Amino acid sequence: MDGVLVHEEHLIPGADEFVAELRSSDTPFLVLTNNSIYTPRDLRARLQRTGLDIPEKSIWTSALATARFLDSQRPNGSAFVIGEAGLTTALHEIGYVLTDRDPDYVVLGETRTYSFTAITKAIRLVEEGAKFIATNPDATGPSREGSLPATGAVAALIERATGREPYYVGKPNPLMMRSALRALGSHSENALMIGDRMDTDVRSGLEAGLSTILVLSGIFTAEHAEMYPYRPTRVLKSIAELVGHSQDPFGEWAG
Repeated sequence: MDGVLVHEEHLIPGADEFVAELRSSDTPFLVLTNNSIYTPRDLRARLQRTGLDIPEKSIWTSALATARFLDSQRPNGSAFVIGEAGLTTALHEIGYVLTDRDPDYVVLGETRTYSFTAITKAIRLVEEGAKFIATNPDATGPSREGSLPATGAVAALIERATGREPYYVGKPNPLMMRSALRALGSHSENALMIGDRMDTDVRSGLEAGLSTILVLSGIFTAEHAEMYPYRPTRVLKSIAELVGHSQDPFGEWAG
């Protein structure tokens, strides 16, 4: 989502036309984000303010992917959660009990109010045997003032204190891509991942067997892309280049 459709809550030119084209042709799609703070309803409202009309059912977050994973591993389990409504709502919806007493899992997500007390509790619960899950490995997140510590940074703190490495569900884990494909009812051979990062978007797409497009409207440049030992299927300046070509993203039109 960020860097592909919007940038710092401003619409990337052409994104609205591309989404409208997908909807008019009944092409199934999901907008993915590693951010677990918001529910799909929250994100839909935020996107509408930028001029993008994305249905709730077309938004897939690391919180939803984490809930889907935990439901498949231990149905109706329990978890101590550090995170916001996007994560707690997703876990409640699969029947999980949120507790700080002998939980099956410690689940770490994104929040803007990390608490030393909550982090200390998480460390002690992991030491006592709770399984350690994190929604995504992103170490920092953007803000207008600069970088903010994100899930990966706090997970590293807990890991260092406990010696227990978390299992990350979100990108670049291809598990998130596969859960998204299942939500779409699609197969990797018929799906395309469009992202602005080589280390998360393109990598997870490749490892899940999807074709990939890197757009240069986010934080990665063409020079950054050359630093990696793997390549996207195609590199484009922005999603605007796909307008009119959503049914033929790898045609000769782009050279």
